[in-house]
Amino acid sequence: MFTSLQYGIIGRAIDQGKIQLTYFNPRFYTHNKHGYVDDTPYGGGPGMILKAEPMINAISAAKEQQTAGHVIALSPCGQPFNQQLANRLSKKKHLILVCGRYEGIDQRAIDHSCDELISAGDYIVSGGELPAMMMIDAITRLIPNVLNNQNSLVDESFNQSGLAYPQYTKPAQVAGLKVPSVLQNGNHQAITQWRKKASKQLTLDNRPDLIASSKSSDANE
Repeated sequence: MFTSLQYGIIGRAIDQGKIQLTYFNPRFYTHNKHGYVDDTPYGGGPGMILKAEPMINAISAAKEQQTAGHVIALSPCGQPFNQQLANRLSKKKHLILVCGRYEGIDQRAIDHSCDELISAGDYIVSGGELPAMMMIDAITRLIPNVLNNQNSLVDESFNQSGLAYPQYTKPAQVAGLKVPSVLQNGNHQAITQWRKKASKQLTLDNRPDLIASSKSSDANE
């Protein structure tokens, strides 16, 4: 599943040795002869649960190879992943992302081996692999010199507690819709003012919660 990370910005970071990805399959760390990594839940209920032992063993193997590492379990019980979390995690030398499947992971593996829980959002997916790939992408972009132009990070959505301003490229008119004239007049001060106003309005219209969240953070500092 993770072969999609071999392309684009993340693929280039891998090729240039700026990040290294290693994978640990829990099936290789179970002691039963059939390689089972799941079983039925205690107390009854639908689905299967990933067993504690192979998960603990796989995490231990990852820690041994990566000199400990900060262990994150992808779980709906965790704090929602956002740009602030991505910034914090990008400063850690080694991350170990634990991907669940089926109905989840035996809680003992989480209690024993994981440092924190992170959620991809308030929705259900089939496993933790897609959220892990999303996190890897978001975190890797923040590592110095991964992007060709580090200034690209400054104006991106969420880095300023809001959405980035609308973007346009040539031609100046498409389907009867025109590029705002202020972006074509070469007045950089006016362009900066327009972008700040447009960014604020776009955030108010589409994600007003980001502004409320920013005000709450400022009040707590």
